[in-house]
Amino acid sequence: MPRITAAAAGGQNMLACLDMIAWAEGTSTSPATLCDGYDVIVTGYGGLPEVFTDFTDHPFAGGRPSKRINKANTLTSNASGRYQQMLKDWPHYKALLQLPDFGPLSQDLLAIRHIKECRALDDVKAGRIVAALEKIRRIWASLPGANYPGQPMRGLYDCVRVYRLAGGVVSK
Repeated sequence: MPRITAAAAGGQNMLACLDMIAWAEGTSTSPATLCDGYDVIVTGYGGLPEVFTDFTDHPFAGGRPSKRINKANTLTSNASGRYQQMLKDWPHYKALLQLPDFGPLSQDLLAIRHIKECRALDDVKAGRIVAALEKIRRIWASLPGANYPGQPMRGLYDCVRVYRLAGGVVSK
């Protein structure tokens, strides 16, 4: 469950959308998480789950190399946290949103900012989750239709089901 309140997020539909993204990215359901996915580092080649415990900054901000994702070492990632946020984006958004750390609330605020920049904020708030998914899939590779090489995708039906289970209301 997101740490941001429904009022601060823009409503229950936004909380449900955030929960659905975390589920799709596999963080909230990771066997390694101790913090509902906020502590999850991308699973690299070999499939060993990993978490971090220091939320003062993005876990790769100190110069740690990105993780190898495939055997050929042609795909690497430093995606971290509940919404698998990339280090390349972190310094910009940390300053823009005046985020104090990489803690749960900061991760929620950054994910909502990504949704806003994809012009999906109104769709999420109004319950137009299918339209929202089409817009935000460029940020989250696990969402239906994203088609990122080497990244498994969740199905549309399953995403909508998880969104509803999290308290989201679907409208046409």
